[in-house]
Parts: sequence; structure tokens; C-alpha cells
Amino acid sequence: MISVEDALARCLALTALTDTEILPLRRAGNRVMAVPAIAQLTQPPFDASAMDGYAVGRAAVAGDSFTVIGESGAGHAFQGTVQPDQAIRIFTGAPLPQGAVSVVIQEEIAATADQITLKIAAKTGDNIRPRGQDFTLGQALSPRLLRPNDLALLAAMNVPEVTVRRRPIVALMASGDELVMPGEIPGPDQIIASNTFALAAMVEAAGGEARVLPIARDTEASLRTVFALTEGADLIVTNGGASVGDHDLVGKVAADLGLDRAFWQIAMRPGKPLMAGKVLGIPMLGLPGNPVSAIVCGHLFMLPMLKAMLGLPPEPQVLSARLGSDQPANGPRDHYMRARLTVENGQPTVTAFQRQDSALLTILTEANALLIRPKGDGVRGTGEMVSYIPI
Repeated sequence: MISVEDALARCLALTALTDTEILPLRRAGNRVMAVPAIAQLTQPPFDASAMDGYAVGRAAVAGDSFTVIGESGAGHAFQGTVQPDQAIRIFTGAPLPQGAVSVVIQEEIAATADQITLKIAAKTGDNIRPRGQDFTLGQALSPRLLRPNDLALLAAMNVPEVTVRRRPIVALMASGDELVMPGEIPGPDQIIASNTFALAAMVEAAGGEARVLPIARDTEASLRTVFALTEGADLIVTNGGASVGDHDLVGKVAADLGLDRAFWQIAMRPGKPLMAGKVLGIPMLGLPGNPVSAIVCGHLFMLPMLKAMLGLPPEPQVLSARLGSDQPANGPRDHYMRARLTVENGQPTVTAFQRQDSALLTILTEANALLIRPKGDGVRGTGEMVSYIPI
């Protein structure tokens, strides 16, 4: 058995960046921008007022008066020049007229006809957004996962389309005579195929495209037929059949199809029988069939592989929190315990569920973290700092 760290490194070594495509900005949300975007203009393109008020022609002290000679609004600039004892009415976002040096907010003046008198001093630059304060022509936005805030910036930069990574196609392949799809009536010795639905949702949330294949039955012929449906995928994820039982045929059939195995079995709980390699020229990740094992391994290995294909930092985010309950010493394998992250007395606290059976979806659905217990880790007491991965 190899370590989790070694297994992850070998999984990532199997991956390659997906190619790119150009999308209109409206369709680019939650996609990974592959190359820098370049601002096509300067923002703001002129010195602009940051407040509603009056733009005055000189610095002044409280009690100074100015003659109002016009108005500047957003999209409707004042075309003249403001002299030292003059002012114009100005609104937020409007261009600062030539000659104006300060903006006094409207609550701080007394107005009579075409005159204003300041209630406070006005310093040069007050309430003015200088040209280029946000960004300048030619400034670059680095590659990233595009959030709504990024789309707003790209639009302001007058970038109508972006180059993004193609979504990795993940072929999801469940196997086993015991499995039927939701909505079907299971036989007395059958269960519902649940893992695929979690894995597909994880793939799509991470920016991939899930291709759910038919359930492969426990025959070599059925497995070969379903493997043939993986053509064009960027990653094959099998679910079940990777262990050592007489009916666990995924590894054998994959080997017959030319599997170049990177590893099989890792020193972790849950998920010991994990397998990875390359088959039919496609990276392959063989997950255990137990629901919790499959989903935990999906977080630790499948999602990092997807992120690597998209050019994102692949490693799972490991954070620290207080331990919420005493834990006994750990055994010879890393244990990723289903846990609940809360805030107690202002501090993040992670508490492992008492039941950790790898078949218990009712526990997993209440978990929002994996408490990491390294192999050989000693007894841990409540309040100690421990590591966890948010899920």
C-alpha cells in the first residue's frame, strides 16, 4: 500500500490540461479562464465624482462661497471650464469638469439661488475618483475560475469574450449485479446505485462534464461493452469492482484492455482498494464500491485530477480547527473521518461522528468536513488543534 500523498501525486501525473475554447462573456461564468484578459480601456476613463454634490474651482475653507454655473451628470458632462470662484452641480460618476479640484457633498453646503456656501473645508482631491483608479488600458487579469465578480470586471474592461479551458469529460462507470437505478424495483439481493449521482454532481460542480454510463454487470463482456463507451472522455472513473473478490472484475478487464496501472491500494480509511492508471489512452481512477469510500476518494483524488486538467491548484484545501471531542489513537492507515464543522466560542470546531462505517450515507449527508487522523496518530483530546478538509 502506498501513502495518500504518493497516490495523489501519481493520480495527478496521469492528467493533462484540456484544450481551450472561446466563449462570450455571458456564458463564461464558473469556467476557468486559460489566458490573461487585457483591459481595452481605462476605468474610470476620466476623473469622476465619487458623491452627489458640487465641484468647486479651488480648495476652500468653511464659509467660502461659489457661483454655480452648470451641471455634470453621468453620461452628460459639463463642457465648460470652472474658474476658481465657480462651482457646478455634480452627481456620482459624472466627469469632473476642467478647472474643478474638489467635490463637496451636498449635505455640507448651504444653497441660495445660484450661490453655495461651504459648511466645511474643501481640500484638493476630496471625493474625486482619479482617472485609471480601478484599472488602465492594457492591464491584465490573470487566469482563474471566473466568479460573478470577475465577469463584472471583464465587462468593465470591455472584454466581450474569453478563452477558457474545455470542461473535462468524466465517464462514470458503476459495476455490479447488485445495482439498479433509482426508480427501479430492486430484487431481494439488490440495492440502488447511489454513488454515481454524488460523483456526477461533484464533477459538474468542479467544472467538468459528467457522462453517466450504463451499469456494467459482473461479466467481462458487459464490462468491455461499457468500457467501449468511454471513448472521448478525459477521465474514466469506475465505481466498484476494484477489490479482490471473485466478482471484482474491473481490474482484470482493464488489464486485458491494456491498463498501465499507477497503483492499487492505499494506506487510508475509507478507500483502501483505490486504483489508478491509464486504459485505452485515458486516465482511469478506480473507486471502491462502498458509498462513503467512493465519495471520500472522489474528494481526495477525483476532484484534484479535474482541477489539474483545468489548470487550477489541485491539492485539497487542508485547514485547522479545534477538536470537538476526544479521539482514541489512530491505526496504521490515515483516517478521513466524517465530521461536522461548527463555530463554538468564536472558534472553528470539528467533531467526528461516532459511527464511521463506510456504508452509512446518512452520516455522510450530515458531514461538511473530513477530520484527518494521520497513521499512528496518538490520543487526541478535546480542544487540540487538528487538520480537516471541508466537503
